[in-house]
Amino acid sequence: MSHTARRQAVSIACTSFRSRPSPLVAVSVVARRLPLLPRRLLASSEGEKSSLSSSSSNPYSPNSSNNNKNHNNSYKARGSHNQTTNIKILPFIAIIAIGSAAYVALVNRRKAMPPAIDADHQQQQQQQQQLPPPASTSPAFSPDKATVVFVLGGPGAGKGTQCARLVAQYGFTHLSAGDLLRAEQDRPGSQFGDLIRSHIKDGLIVPMEVTVQLLENAMAEALNRPGPRPARFLIDGFPRKLDQAYRFEAAVCNPSLVLFYDCPENVMKDRLLERGKTSGRADDNAESILKRFHTFVETSMPVVDHYDKKGSVVKIDATHDPEAVYAETQKRLKEKLGDEF
Repeated sequence: MSHTARRQAVSIACTSFRSRPSPLVAVSVVARRLPLLPRRLLASSEGEKSSLSSSSSNPYSPNSSNNNKNHNNSYKARGSHNQTTNIKILPFIAIIAIGSAAYVALVNRRKAMPPAIDADHQQQQQQQQQLPPPASTSPAFSPDKATVVFVLGGPGAGKGTQCARLVAQYGFTHLSAGDLLRAEQDRPGSQFGDLIRSHIKDGLIVPMEVTVQLLENAMAEALNRPGPRPARFLIDGFPRKLDQAYRFEAAVCNPSLVLFYDCPENVMKDRLLERGKTSGRADDNAESILKRFHTFVETSMPVVDHYDKKGSVVKIDATHDPEAVYAETQKRLKEKLGDEF
């Protein structure tokens, strides 16, 4: 196929599909224009062979008889050339028509398809629907009615062990954020169960709205019980992040003190792996332990630094045996809260 013929064929196809018609209309438009193509090719062929027509235009030329013969032969050759060109062009036009029709059909089909939904965005929307409503503008409990001590430390530092001793001897109410979350995820009909389960499995911090709401509910239940003096709470493993601390102070109560049990990572890892043999907890495995260590260093240590600047932190070395750690805890609490703390 000549270059001129190819250009004309492409021009016809492009003009036919400029407005993106349906596939049937596109094929019919190309079919109607196919008869015009030989004329255009004929015109271009005559322009290319102008030398033949110029030599045959003079009947009085000495070689007029030879010219007439050549002229007649050129017409015959031209006719056979046009037929051959038409035969070669038709498959090319058919391919363009079929391909363009398929493209138009694909475009129309994509336009009719609904937009794709981002899986992460959908998951975030579902989590937002599960979260409790925003906290009130003022704390639920005043410091006169509730004494709150935050107990912080890495996973396996021994926070739960020390809290149990303080509860038994001094009558504190022990609230473990981790225990509350695990109990909530197993409670039948819990609206937060799936959300809590997925975060604990991945070693991530559960959204603060859920944790603060569970702590507030537990404190309200304890305050409703009759007692000789204001309730005192040991809140274990909370706050994990600064925004949790700010929300708790705004919605629940201001803490009176922060106990921080400091322990190296290798010691905590050995304790957790040993505990995992009997605890049955899903997060007492090597993979989850490493994630929890990383989360504590990145997010919880800034909380300790925040309260340390305010002079509220009591730091205790947690590498010793539980008895020695408890003796140090008693000593430091008496220094901060008095003998009858």
